[in-house]
Amino acid sequence: MEPRFVGRIGLADVVTIANAAVGFLATVAAIVDITLAVRLILLAAIADALDGVIARHRGGTTVGEYLDSLADVASFGVAPASVVAVVILDVWHQSNWWGLALGGTALFVAAAVTRLGLYTAYDSASNETEGVQTTLAATILAASVLAGFTNPAILSALVVILTVLMLAPITYPDLHAQDAIVMGSVQTAAIGLTGSFGHHIAGTLVEGFAFGLLFLSLAYLVFGPQFYWRRE
Repeated sequence: MEPRFVGRIGLADVVTIANAAVGFLATVAAIVDITLAVRLILLAAIADALDGVIARHRGGTTVGEYLDSLADVASFGVAPASVVAVVILDVWHQSNWWGLALGGTALFVAAAVTRLGLYTAYDSASNETEGVQTTLAATILAASVLAGFTNPAILSALVVILTVLMLAPITYPDLHAQDAIVMGSVQTAAIGLTGSFGHHIAGTLVEGFAFGLLFLSLAYLVFGPQFYWRRE
């Protein structure tokens, strides 16, 4: 007897499912190594872009869009919220602020789930979508941590802003292929550089690419709705 998924999922769906598994690993890694956790989130973002490319070139399946949203909940909702929660508990565990801040991370997950459901229902066939993409929100949080911004006040403020923007009626156009390649290249550099260059050099390079990724992500967050060129 064959498993039910045989013949019903394609290569793009396999990448999507792997994305969900990476999101789970990022959530667990947050407890042990924050840097590893955010690198895994960025790896999941690359997988999220890759499954779309594969689906366009090899064809998608009926289940694909549902798997995509479910995977994104794990990788771009729960995982980044877990990273921020761990930072908050580590620094503010004896403060009166930790409960309120953790509530903010829970709202971030709730907003991500809501936004992904709305996207699947209304925007998946369009070249633009309302609200900040969960992938972008997670990338901003991950790049912030990788660039050294681990102050819980800064991360909590970012979580609140991104939570609001995910549900805001602001239209964001999809990235064009050449721009997605640039973003993916910077993400890959931030993920892949290790101590083989020497600990100090590698750390400096990673931080530099993290700053570059954060700059590109924030630029699109702020200017994308108004100035990013759309397909006619």
